[in-house]
Amino acid sequence: MASNKEAAHSAHASGMDYPEHERTYNGFVHLVTYGTIVVVGIVVLMAIFLV
Repeated sequence: MASNKEAAHSAHASGMDYPEHERTYNGFVHLVTYGTIVVVGIVVLMAIFLV
């Protein structure tokens, strides 16, 4: 995220819960990261044992 914690459009989106938004985004990024690692691991194991 940007070093500036102030949202550029905060006047228009005053009802947004930015800490919750960032927590959800970080959770999504971690899920995608670990999911990608798991899939790559499965592909590597398939290449070892099925070829």
